[in-house]
Amino acid sequence: MPNDLPIRKIIHVDMDAFYASVAQLDCPELRGKPIAVGGGGTRGVISAASYEARKFGVKSAMSGRLAIKLCPELIVVKTNFARYTEISKKIRKIFYDYTDLVEPLSLDEAYLDVTENKKGNPSASLIAQEIRLRIFNELNLTASAGISINKFIAKVASDYNKPNGQKTVNPEEVLDFLEQLDIRKFYGIGKVTAEKMYQKGIFTGKDLKRKSAEFLEENFGKSGRSYYDIVRGFHHSQVKPNRIRKSLAAERTFSKNLSSEIFMLEKLDYIAEEVSKRLQKNEVAGKTITLKIKYSDFTLQTRSKTLPYFISDKSLILETSKNLLYQEKLNDSVRLLGISLSNLNTEKSTNINTIVDDKNVVSAQLKFEF
Repeated sequence: MPNDLPIRKIIHVDMDAFYASVAQLDCPELRGKPIAVGGGGTRGVISAASYEARKFGVKSAMSGRLAIKLCPELIVVKTNFARYTEISKKIRKIFYDYTDLVEPLSLDEAYLDVTENKKGNPSASLIAQEIRLRIFNELNLTASAGISINKFIAKVASDYNKPNGQKTVNPEEVLDFLEQLDIRKFYGIGKVTAEKMYQKGIFTGKDLKRKSAEFLEENFGKSGRSYYDIVRGFHHSQVKPNRIRKSLAAERTFSKNLSSEIFMLEKLDYIAEEVSKRLQKNEVAGKTITLKIKYSDFTLQTRSKTLPYFISDKSLILETSKNLLYQEKLNDSVRLLGISLSNLNTEKSTNINTIVDDKNVVSAQLKFEF
């Protein structure tokens, strides 16, 4: 491979406790207090927690009951997606003042490619600093940022100096940074995979780098090759300004556990209607329907079926979901049901163009300004 491929200047901007921060912005009396955003009282699932609440161990995806147990003074507020979307659009407007290469990951985070930017500023670090300052001055919210040669490293770096900070990993620092990184900090390596890596003697990036591609593929499947590449500074993905939606879903947590399929059908009807509305709003349809079931003991089960045609109509979504519900006997009473559609008609069979980073490019371009 050629050694003169360009290193990209990538920024990952991540809003600090976005949902909770918006709640504190709109209700100043909540500032400095432990709050969590969620619904359904103690039965709901926490969507976000303020940094004051995180000190008690409260975090997203935790049940409201457990969150309140950890922090008795916790203030739980309802979600307000209309407000989050409104502010998110303002944040993205700031991004577009610097580059058109913006890839939103969610309402509160995005990748920006500023290799060539509208300000003509050669320093990605200064651009990130300016963006964060504008977000604070214009919206009274804080953001953190990571800056490096590719999306993976920028994503990891943005978590380093949270909240309201940033970290730059320069080209000459990439390999050392990755080698010293705790394996749990590698974006994409979850708790289960990390535990498996511990069993294989892999605790840091340096340990991971010692393993051959064959070993990693044998033990971690297709992801093994990705782990082999990323610890060497490779990430074959460019910032995609028109990020393709791959799935669309809706789910509900119940105030009381349901033990009868008859009662669940009523809930599925509501969820199917919500999914259908979202599909039609986004002008998409899907072939694969997945029914998500979370039991009273918090174990999760999914059942899927792929149809030979695209659907977005509520009746078809509901009928397929019913069939999946009756597909096999339930293991226990149910606290949550969800329906998602994937294999959408927005997905393309052709490969998206990617940036191929040569293994030597990291050390070859030490004078590249960040």
